[in-house]
Amino acid sequence: MGTFEELVAEGAAVPLEGWDFSWFEGRATEERPPWGYASVIAERLAAVGSALDLQTGGGEVTASAPVKPPLLAATESWPPNAAVAARNLPEAVVVRTPDEGPLPFRDSLFDLVISRHPVVTPWGEVARVLKPGGTYFSQQIGEGTNRELTEFMMGPQPVGDARSTARARAEAEAAGLEVLRLEPAALRVAFFDVGAVVHFLRKVLWTVPGFTVDGYRQRLLDMHAHIQEHGEFVCTSTRFLVEARLPGRLRPAGAAASPGSP
Repeated sequence: MGTFEELVAEGAAVPLEGWDFSWFEGRATEERPPWGYASVIAERLAAVGSALDLQTGGGEVTASAPVKPPLLAATESWPPNAAVAARNLPEAVVVRTPDEGPLPFRDSLFDLVISRHPVVTPWGEVARVLKPGGTYFSQQIGEGTNRELTEFMMGPQPVGDARSTARARAEAEAAGLEVLRLEPAALRVAFFDVGAVVHFLRKVLWTVPGFTVDGYRQRLLDMHAHIQEHGEFVCTSTRFLVEARLPGRLRPAGAAASPGSP
């Protein structure tokens, strides 16, 4: 284990492109949600003719699916991540677009829209680009996630409802979607050195908005002392799975359209 300065410098030097957390191996752990998002997505992608991955990051989850639909698109707002996603998803149309939309796709284009940890969900746009009978399937950040870490660094903070399951349901239904599944989970997170904390706060920006090493040096020193004494810093991440459907009937992939249908 290095000194405080060595660990902080290491955490501050890790590149931020993509959404790959393999650097944390041996330095931090996070309990996985019970529903197995990546494996479910792989099954769903293999069963549809068209899919859109919103806010794909570096495209890592979708790229891991062994079978992909004939029409695959992905969006990403941050240019470095969009470049990584284009490399990871050579079979997809990857476009840069704001997280909140609008989406540069025609109406009723996709059988499936997926999103892992979206910054914001543009529910109206999701409903617009889904085919009747199509599904939105997303693992989202829940309210108060990693609150213990946020408050260790910043002091007590209010928890709003922007990431609550109740708000997700209300906004999905307001957009005309039928919520089929809404499942929350609370997951144990542990950091084993202050360098891992630094890298996490640089990568997951909403945990401590405006975080910099210099601006939070004293709290990082306190974190280093805490980990040295206790062996880890523990907090709780919150996630929820939401599955919503646009009413109507989805034609099987490859099925002929009836006369007069789009």
